[in-house]
Amino acid sequence: MAPTPPTPLVPSPGPSLDDRITGSLVGAAVGDALGGPVEGYTPDQILERHGGRITGVVGPWNGDAWRTARPIAPYHKGDGHVTDDTLMTHALIRVYGKVRDHLDAYAVADHLVPELVGSPVWIPELEAEALPLQRIFLAEKWIVARLHYGHVDPREAGNGNIVNCGAAMYMAPVGLVNAANPAAAYAEALDVAGAHQSSYGREAAGVFAAAVAAACAPGATPGSVVDAALRLAKDGTAAAIEAVAETAGRHTDFESALVPLRAAVAPFDSVGPDYRAPSLGARRPSRLHAIEELPVALGMLLVGAGDYRRTVLGAVNYGRDCDSIATMAGAIVGALRGEAAVPADWAKQVAEASRLDLHAPAGVLAEVAREVFAHDARRRRAHESAYAALTDAAR
Repeated sequence: MAPTPPTPLVPSPGPSLDDRITGSLVGAAVGDALGGPVEGYTPDQILERHGGRITGVVGPWNGDAWRTARPIAPYHKGDGHVTDDTLMTHALIRVYGKVRDHLDAYAVADHLVPELVGSPVWIPELEAEALPLQRIFLAEKWIVARLHYGHVDPREAGNGNIVNCGAAMYMAPVGLVNAANPAAAYAEALDVAGAHQSSYGREAAGVFAAAVAAACAPGATPGSVVDAALRLAKDGTAAAIEAVAETAGRHTDFESALVPLRAAVAPFDSVGPDYRAPSLGARRPSRLHAIEELPVALGMLLVGAGDYRRTVLGAVNYGRDCDSIATMAGAIVGALRGEAAVPADWAKQVAEASRLDLHAPAGVLAEVAREVFAHDARRRRAHESAYAALTDAAR
């Protein structure tokens, strides 16, 4: 009898959709909380203040004087508290939970802005229940002023705002709803972010959502995520990601990569060398510039080879806007590897300190993602049927 041929090996699809969504959102929140207390400082300042690199949750930069210390008072950054990155991410998920379909700029006006001005939530950094509007910064308050008070066309409301990572930092849910479809995530995020940002800030929102969607694809790797981002990115954003990725390829530990990654992104970053004192041309629309946060997050993803600790700690110890860098990096790694990639002790500490259920938003978004896919399938079949009828009629 002839021997039975071996069964072909089928590549593992990796984590399930639900696991990737949970991993991404938990990973983003943990990265946010780790980066918050050292936001705005340099790697050298971090090293001096903490007697070494950040390796986990730390307390406020100014200790018990956080309530009055400048420039970040009155926010309790540190001790596992998430920042506005996570507050905005969860607010966007609540919008998805209401709309149960793809979002656009009008969803920002009709649903996200009311969340910011009318739905109190626990604000960890304020240690109080308050409206999100009372915590978000001016670049995010812009959408309230423009849409709630100014009644600007939502598709144009982002024009005139400072250009920063304010829209990009909370776009992970868009990538997760469009899991494994980077082009669709990019298009949807550009539409949503149009109500908030313009220029390279809006572009970064689209590319970050695309990176998260690409990370959800079965068999995805850090390299495939960056490749997907580069296929879609335009202008200075594409050039910055390419420069940072090339530099990251020469490093396997974040310590040696900190200075080279900053040097690689510096020509595209309009903020300038002193994060606390931005240059005159900072945060203005440009086709040549890029936000700093997304390219560095992707660079740390490559340096860390997709390992959560190495990637996110690299983002945190980079300093500058490191809570947003670590949020983005954590979201991408979580989508790649699932929840198990995120250290459980960190997640538990952040959830307890921030008084947040980090899993509930993931459950909502997973349900919405399945509903949206079903809507898309029906719309696609209807289009195929209509197109078939049109082409048959032509014959």
